[in-house]
Amino acid sequence: MIATLYNIPPMDAVYLYALAANLSFAVGVQFFTHYARKVSSLWVNCFKGCVAALLFAATVLLGGGFAGAPPGITALFFLSGMLGLGMADIFLIKSFSLMGPGRTMMLFGLQPFFIGAMSYFVFGQTLDPRKAYAVGFFIVCLFIFSLESFRKEGHWNARASLFALGGIILDASGVVITRYCFDSSPALGTTEGNFYRAAGALMLFLAVSAVKPFGFFGRMRTMGRRNLFWITAGSAAGTYLSLMFYLQAVRRADALAAVSGIAITGTLFAALFEHLIERKRPSGYLLTAFAFFFAGMAFLFGY
Repeated sequence: MIATLYNIPPMDAVYLYALAANLSFAVGVQFFTHYARKVSSLWVNCFKGCVAALLFAATVLLGGGFAGAPPGITALFFLSGMLGLGMADIFLIKSFSLMGPGRTMMLFGLQPFFIGAMSYFVFGQTLDPRKAYAVGFFIVCLFIFSLESFRKEGHWNARASLFALGGIILDASGVVITRYCFDSSPALGTTEGNFYRAAGALMLFLAVSAVKPFGFFGRMRTMGRRNLFWITAGSAAGTYLSLMFYLQAVRRADALAAVSGIAITGTLFAALFEHLIERKRPSGYLLTAFAFFFAGMAFLFGY
């Protein structure tokens, strides 16, 4: 592991994994948003789930094969994938298409509270003061983005906000279930756990397609090579790499709420990429948010 190679302290490594996960996700989000608007959010979710499942399976096989998990734990991994990678992503990508990735990810500031509450009752985890201060600074970042959004639009997109909130709660539930699975099967590899989660999400999409067909193969044939290349690249970054890094953090964290607090940085990354793609100069709001972000990271890493 990179953390071992460079002698990074265990908890610092956890936060670095979480940051890498959010950077990867913020890259993928740009592709997910574009193709959700162009094709459909259901199709995008199913496609990125397929890409992730294939890459996870290949990684496990190249690493020595599947170790296997008890049937009950495997079923919980499937459930975690259905909730966190299936239903949650359907809600989130729908919100991306309605109000954009930057604004949707603002609402991720609520996730530490949901995960913190669940973790307290399930694992007895609490936040120490320094980590609580860090999460507080991250939430100030969200307030700054919210203020900028409100001053531009003059209103909130209530429908999109409800989709985002539903996705956040489902994602938080999936994270807590996943941590429980790893605690119950410590010998199970992170990549294998990711494969089971991706497989669970695909089971959900298969069930949805039986009720509401979304023409998965038909639309894929009409996409063209260029579009297929870019949505595959986005899926590899935003799902495969993001989950690889994030579950490394989740299974090692002594406080899941602190790790989920770092998820707020995805807002900054997404906003920065949007500025780069649209070739706009960073606003004063973005620069101020980055200042609070670095202050929060200083508390998180104990500087």
